[in-house]
Amino acid sequence: MIVKSPDDIPNKEYKEALLSLLYQLADDDFILAYRGSEWLGLAPHIEEDVAFSSINQDTMGHATMYYQLLEELGEGSQDSLAHARPSNQRKNAILLEEVNGPGDYLTEPRYDWAFTVVRHYFYSVAKKVRIDSLKNSSYEPLADLAIKINTELYYHLLHWKTWFLQLVNAGGEAGVRMKEAMGRVLDEFQGVLTLGPQGKEMSVMGLIEGEENLKKRWELALQPVFQSANLAFPPKTGMKKGDGRQGEHTSDLDQALSTLSEVYNSDPAAIW
Repeated sequence: MIVKSPDDIPNKEYKEALLSLLYQLADDDFILAYRGSEWLGLAPHIEEDVAFSSINQDTMGHATMYYQLLEELGEGSQDSLAHARPSNQRKNAILLEEVNGPGDYLTEPRYDWAFTVVRHYFYSVAKKVRIDSLKNSSYEPLADLAIKINTELYYHLLHWKTWFLQLVNAGGEAGVRMKEAMGRVLDEFQGVLTLGPQGKEMSVMGLIEGEENLKKRWELALQPVFQSANLAFPPKTGMKKGDGRQGEHTSDLDQALSTLSEVYNSDPAAIW
């Protein structure tokens, strides 16, 4: 079954599963792009500052395109979906909303580059697995969007894989910090891999592959990298702080949304 437009959606169950999936995809990219943007001016060197900024722009653009699909499905305007929804309506994984580190961006940021590299690399691998599956989605507008995103994602993956291997193989303090970061990221990474309460419906309706298949492909994509770095495989993932797919979040998300939406909330009727 191929659904070519919102007007062709066959039933309520299909639409509910589609909406759930789109909110996850949009909210994941939206909040991680913001966390990445907080590294502007703080990256390890000027070339990385430029490269990381470009990746964040791409990722926020992906979120915008998902929100556009939601708008076409009658969920409200893109701006409202991005900025006006409270944290308990967000479907992003908790790992992606976590701060980069202690301190304030404008005064004394004490951010963790190892955590950022691991989080972005593991997420980019998982995103590539999802995008490859979405290229065959039964909802044609989503499949078309996945094809567009895939081109940019290739460079994101290459970027973070390079950083990951360089740092994890560096030894010394870098190697220690990378292993600590992997433990922290993996403790919450199941929240990225899960498709939430409607995951089975998404698979049955052909919107995306099943959760277990996607996780297995994520592991297989990481396997040669882990082996080359002499890391234990497969990585064990957890979800210790809650399930973001069900609206469970931390104060980190509330603080991020307050900053992200400050301009929008000053005049929600304005056209930005």
